[in-house]
Amino acid sequence: MAALKVTEPMMHEYFTAAFVLIAALIGGVFFAFSVFVMRALADLPAGEGVRAMQRINVVVINPWFLGPFFGAMVVGAAAAALGGGSVVLLATLVYAIGTVGVTIAGNVPLNNALAARDAQDPSTHEYWRTYVRRWLWFNHARTLAAVVSAGVAMRAMV
Repeated sequence: MAALKVTEPMMHEYFTAAFVLIAALIGGVFFAFSVFVMRALADLPAGEGVRAMQRINVVVINPWFLGPFFGAMVVGAAAAALGGGSVVLLATLVYAIGTVGVTIAGNVPLNNALAARDAQDPSTHEYWRTYVRRWLWFNHARTLAAVVSAGVAMRAMV
């Protein structure tokens, strides 16, 4: 049996496929928050919703999430550099700006502000409604960016 020889053109296809999967996976995580997680938290009494979101924002800082979240940009850039071309580069930029950039500029500051609040304080209960609305807007944007970037990169494979 002959060994499969991996050539450079095949490598960009593997990296592009990996980028598609990772971007779609991250988009799926954010989609879940947009569709049902935040709704469930918002339906709880405000103090409970705040405490749950504060805990989620601590637990999410782990290599199983952050590795793919940031790694998608590395994989996408590698795919483009190995011959994936401008379409894969575009997909990577959409992901970097629309998913990672929106998270850093939008969701993280909201999360930090929520972390600094006392879940039992009545002013936090009022803030919670605003937080959920604003956080979801940013989350919808980053979800869309992750899914679009996966679709654009998938198009490059066809």
